[in-house]
Amino acid sequence: MPTFIYSAQGPSGVITGELAASDRSEAFALLGKKKIQPIMLEAAGDAKASASTAAKARQNAAAAEAIPGGPIRLKLPQVVLFIEELSDLVGAGIQLEPALATMERRRELSGIKTLATVLRGKVRDGMAFSKAIAATSPSFGKLFCALVSAGEASGSLGIILKRQAQYMRSLQALKSKVLSALLYPAFLIVAAVSVTLLFVVYLIPKLTEMLDSTGGSLPLAAQIILKVSDVFKASWWMIILGGIVSYILGKAWISRPESAIPWARFKLRIPLFGAIFRARFYVQFLETMANLLGNGLTMVHAMQLTHQATDNPYLRQEFESVMRNVGEGVSLSRALDRSGQFPPLLIDMVNIGEQTGDMPAALARAAERFDRELTKKIDTLAALIQPLIVCLMAAMVGLMAYLMMTTIFQTISSINK
Repeated sequence: MPTFIYSAQGPSGVITGELAASDRSEAFALLGKKKIQPIMLEAAGDAKASASTAAKARQNAAAAEAIPGGPIRLKLPQVVLFIEELSDLVGAGIQLEPALATMERRRELSGIKTLATVLRGKVRDGMAFSKAIAATSPSFGKLFCALVSAGEASGSLGIILKRQAQYMRSLQALKSKVLSALLYPAFLIVAAVSVTLLFVVYLIPKLTEMLDSTGGSLPLAAQIILKVSDVFKASWWMIILGGIVSYILGKAWISRPESAIPWARFKLRIPLFGAIFRARFYVQFLETMANLLGNGLTMVHAMQLTHQATDNPYLRQEFESVMRNVGEGVSLSRALDRSGQFPPLLIDMVNIGEQTGDMPAALARAAERFDRELTKKIDTLAALIQPLIVCLMAAMVGLMAYLMMTTIFQTISSINK
């Protein structure tokens, strides 16, 4: 029976050895039963070739770290699709390197195919999958890489990939939900501004010229709008340039490290929108903690990764006090209560998890509840903003129509006289 030489990722790190199997597929199956992840598997007759390949890999280790064209960046839907496909393949019993090879043969030409190709090369050269993906693409984040590293060490990579796929799907749905709530109001605002500019810059001045030709007088509101129109026509380029300069200066101020926290705190205080940003943070915090604790991480380690995954700098700074308290032995519910940034209902649900001893399940239930609350807040925002903007548009159009009709009547009166 042929003998195979292998190098694999085991619970204590990279291990090497030999095993007897009828073919390569049986050798992969035997390693899978031992719950170790093969990195390299070659027949004993090809040992010299394998040693030559390993030596070449070591010589080109620095070159392997560098990715042609820079790091591979994927959009969130692509990240979710990559994790889902890899989770399905690994969960079906296929080893990591053959699973990446399957993804490499995708017919669709996209960043997923390119990423699978690069990752497969690094895994075959002996690099751990968590380190390979951290060095290849920044789109997955430290949270995903840390969980994959834990899965490699414990032999539960397939389970962790499946949970991460579910978590990334929920995160994608959360972002899409917030974006869809803001999209239609933004369109209405642009439409309102466009209609106003059309009246102010073109229609009202045309009627004014008609009235001037008859010697009539303009209404006061029409005179004000006409002055605004003249100023806009004379200095429109200055207004646009000033807007661009203001945007650049504002973006530069926001990008400064010392401005990140004040700006993040201001966004949380915006009426209606601030409540949605906070609810989104609660959902992400609960889902992330439930995911990490469910994967076997300790409370302190899970909170460190959750801290890194928090988008809002102000909330990330406030979360540091929670981490310090938990590190000193304070319970999570009490630490959240001391921070003053979490609602009483969330704290009560975390406390229930502490009392029952099933924290991941309690946090998951809390995440579902607050996700429903977030959905209600978004629906309420959409229900309030859309009629408000429609009424505002109707008021502006009605005002312009009134001025136009008044100007037309005055023109007709002047002509009759």
